[in-house]
Amino acid sequence: MARSRALGGKLDIKRYFVEELKREYGERIASAGRAESTTAEEASRLQSGSSRREDGKTAAMEGRLASGHRRRRKQAVAEMEALLDFAERGMPVYRPKDRVGVGALVDVQIEDETGEEERTLFLLPVGSGAELTGPGGDGFVVVVAPKSPVGKALMGARVGDSFEIVVDGRDREWTVLDLC
Repeated sequence: MARSRALGGKLDIKRYFVEELKREYGERIASAGRAESTTAEEASRLQSGSSRREDGKTAAMEGRLASGHRRRRKQAVAEMEALLDFAERGMPVYRPKDRVGVGALVDVQIEDETGEEERTLFLLPVGSGAELTGPGGDGFVVVVAPKSPVGKALMGARVGDSFEIVVDGRDREWTVLDLC
């Protein structure tokens, strides 16, 4: 019974972080939508309100900005859909003897010439780089996607495995400390 409660707690924290990432994606989508709308309206206003060449150039620039915001919004929507698909399939449970896969919470030690630090990473299909704060502000995890350099190195690793990755121009050794 204690083991099932422990597994339930691990699943709950994973679900919590997935919900946090969903909220972050919702904010990204809304922000990109607002920016797209604002720049599109400005482009339309400039195009219809003036025959000056300068206004035409500005309108074209605003139109390109609106298009960029639209692409950013569509990318965020696609990533949100991938996250929702992943969450609907159910949260996997990993044990320390398992290999790292998508859905794993992984504690790593990172060592370089300046010292060492520990981090908790959450391997998800999307969301690389997002820092998600734990319940009640207790700690945080960094989301890593399988296509990122760290994600590629983590996929299939086991507790105790080490690998080197260059991040921000610095060569670092990463060691998997725990997995759930």
